[in-house]
Amino acid sequence: MSTRRSLSALVCALVACRGDSPAALTPVASVTVAPLSYTALIAGTVQLQATARDTAGSPLPGRPVTWTSSRPSVAAVSGTGFVTALATGATTITATSEGKNGATAVTVAPVPAAPSVLVGAGDIASCPPTGAAATAALLDTIPGIVFAAGDNAYPSGSSSDYANCYAPTWGRHKARTLPAPGNHEYLTAQALAYFRYFGAAAGDPQMGYYSYDLGDWHIVALNVEIDVSAGSPQEQWLRADLAATSKRCSLAYWHQPRFSSGTTHGSLADVQPLWQAMYDHHATIVVSAHEHNYERFAPQTPAGVADPVNGIREFVVGTGGDSHYNFGRPLPNSQVRDNTAFGVLKITLDAGSYTWQFIPIAGQTFHDSGGGVCH
Repeated sequence: MSTRRSLSALVCALVACRGDSPAALTPVASVTVAPLSYTALIAGTVQLQATARDTAGSPLPGRPVTWTSSRPSVAAVSGTGFVTALATGATTITATSEGKNGATAVTVAPVPAAPSVLVGAGDIASCPPTGAAATAALLDTIPGIVFAAGDNAYPSGSSSDYANCYAPTWGRHKARTLPAPGNHEYLTAQALAYFRYFGAAAGDPQMGYYSYDLGDWHIVALNVEIDVSAGSPQEQWLRADLAATSKRCSLAYWHQPRFSSGTTHGSLADVQPLWQAMYDHHATIVVSAHEHNYERFAPQTPAGVADPVNGIREFVVGTGGDSHYNFGRPLPNSQVRDNTAFGVLKITLDAGSYTWQFIPIAGQTFHDSGGGVCH
């Protein structure tokens, strides 16, 4: 018996007769959590690590830890320290072991809004719609709002032209298209087929002009096939519309360009009042078509004087697929010209700035790109 008692005493001394491991005798003095702080986007995740430590700061592995979030609606934490960001705000994630706490601050930020995209062209679909089919294929790969800048369906913008030439190509993007009419639309009386095809997206058929906001930008679609003279209802509406917007950046598109180095139509002085209204309200970009080519101008005044501070940058994008027109002598401030490629202009609209890309159809090589800031 004495031998058994001696053996029992020896074992008891080794394990402290408590059924615990020797390490359990060292109490937890502190808990640290890594990382000490973390910023996540909504729906983001992070795995936190908690370490129990003794008074000397040495790790005590194997100690059980519980996790809590001070604002679980902002970020939830699992029993293993896996954090999921749920809503914008800040929360404290706490790890507890043997009554000692460690914590990390988690900030949840909203997912940044994707830049808004406006993409399109004018002078688009004739039959057979070979060029329009190729530019429509580009739209298949580019998200955003599609603008159709007039002369969308040749030869006369009739119901059959829209059904047979436009609908099989650009028509598959109709649900995201906000158009402007061209002179060929008005070869059908009062452009009725155009307004019937696009419906409410084309605005009031008695006007054909309207505006909308796209991200941080105010966009205006105008109808230059009706009266645009100074004091006309459309010009007065445009001035009131621009005065009312809270957006810093604005862009307009319409069919006939104020400036063009093309020889078929060239510059259209009749639209000067619209340019003047846009300039007076610090607009940034005007996009037109009508000339079947691509041309980019430096920022300029309504009179065509270079103005890098307050001027409007004009793009002529008559490259939707119908045909190509020639250039004459380049106008002042004309920076880039091409009449070899069909393609679309993609404008990425960000807060206070923009970038552009001319994207050609498959097999063609002309490109143009750049960026600028709002006034």
